[in-house]
Parts: sequence; C-alpha cells; structure tokens
Amino acid sequence: MLIDRRQSRLLVVDLQEKLMPAIHDGENLLNNCRWMVQVANTMDVPVLASEQYPKGLGPTVEPIRSLLRDEAFMEKHYFSCLSDDGCRSTLLDKHYPQTVIIGTEAHVCVMQTALEMKESGQQVFVVEDCIGSRDPNNKHLAIERMRQAGITLVSREMVAFEWLRRAKTHVFRYVNRTFIA
Repeated sequence: MLIDRRQSRLLVVDLQEKLMPAIHDGENLLNNCRWMVQVANTMDVPVLASEQYPKGLGPTVEPIRSLLRDEAFMEKHYFSCLSDDGCRSTLLDKHYPQTVIIGTEAHVCVMQTALEMKESGQQVFVVEDCIGSRDPNNKHLAIERMRQAGITLVSREMVAFEWLRRAKTHVFRYVNRTFIA
C-alpha cells in the first residue's frame, strides 16, 4: 500500500528541548524531521506533535515548533500517544487511516505509539531517517521489533514521493526543486 496524502497525517513524537541534546546524531535527526514537516506543510498534510511531560522535558524544539500551528500540540504523560486520552481521540480520527511517525525516542515513545496505532487498525509508517534514540543500538532494536510487528519502515523521500504520487504538477516541481534536488 502507498501512503496517500489525503488519508494520512504526520505525527511528530517528543522532539523536545531537554531530550534532543542527548539523542545520538541529534542535529542530523532534527534536520531530517524539519525537512519532513516542511514537505508535509507544503502538501497540506496535517501535522500533529506530542510533548511528553513538557514541564520536565520542555517544549518542542525550534525550528520544528515554529513550523506547526498551536492546535497541533498534544501533551501526554504515557509513553504511547495512544495511551493518553487527550491524544487518543485525535489520533484515531477515521478521516486519517494512515499515520506517518517521526521523532524520539525510537525504542520508547515512537515504538509504543506505532505498535498501539497498528493494533487499533491504523496503517502506520515510521520514517527510519527521522527517528532517534540516545543509544543507536536501541534505535536499531526498535526498528527490528517494529518491522517484526508489521510496521512499515520508510525513508523521508519515500514518504514525499508517495505523497506526490506523480510528476508534472506544480507541487512536484516545487517539492523537487526545494527539498529533493
């Protein structure tokens, strides 16, 4: 199955101020995530963002925060976004049967969210070059576990081209010139 921009949204998981400095290769991860959010915004794909206990871990980092509308943010206290009542109803919106997930930490909040979303009937796509953990081995193990559970692992360019679906459009030319080329 392909990712359809009319049936999907992007979920940014816990890219927060006090967590990001500890994430392995965090600057590269942040650049990849910013790219993914910008592509989603360009193609009018809805973007949501979770924040794990923001009083302790701080808000979503810049420049991601400035790319999102205020109503995009969901505070949570469980590791899985689906375990938190405030996030659950938003994430299980039947208008969006597909969810593309990016963020941290791969082996905790990203993985638990992906597994519970799949169990709830969502089509889940985790962007491998847009997830991270403090320890790269934990990211590797999370990828293996998600793959074994039937979660589809993709790259950011795979998502962009599936959202685009075809060339010879104004959106394709803009995305290709601005983000790919």
